Amino acid sequence: MNIRIKKGNKVAFVGTSGCGKSTIIQLVQRFYFPAHGAIKIGGIDIKDFDIHYLRKTFGVVSQEPVLFNGTFAENMRYNLEHLTQ
Repeated sequence: MNIRIKKGNKVAFVGTSGCGKSTIIQLVQRFYFPAHGAIKIGGIDIKDFDIHYLRKTFGVVSQEPVLFNGTFAENMRYNLEHLTQ
């Protein structure tokens, strides 16, 4: 697989369940490593990046919503205590 994304562009991986969207992101964030080839950003192998920097660079919207114990309103205000009804 070859994907080239120009600097400054945003990309969304969209598809049916099981088609590999999450796997691609996990490869880029170094949760998995490719069996063959390399993943490069700006021509630099991702193995050479600081892992914390690499992981905070990408925004991920999960397929499954995560809700905490509590009401819907409490979930919506999570970590935003200053918000009111």
